Amino acid sequence: MRFEVFGKADCAKCASTKDKLNHLLSKGQADGASILFIDVDTIEGMAEGAFHDVLDVPTTILRSDDGEPLARWDGCIPPSVEVQSFLTAPRVQA
Repeated sequence: MRFEVFGKADCAKCASTKDKLNHLLSKGQADGASILFIDVDTIEGMAEGAFHDVLDVPTTILRSDDGEPLARWDGCIPPSVEVQSFLTAPRVQA
């Protein structure tokens, strides 16, 4: 599972989003979960943001291990309750 955070380096809400996700993941509820920050002020970040229809920052996309989107939060800090519901949900083994 991976959290992709599209944001800007000088954005307070983007920093809060990263801090919150790091805190929730540090509780050890999600084995192997990671956070990827994509700076939309860079050319690569703008291209990636355009590909994923990112219009506001922060935008957070939660992806499964196989890359499928599980949840998305646009222009806001993801609520802890919603994030925790994905972290504590039992995973189905294929």
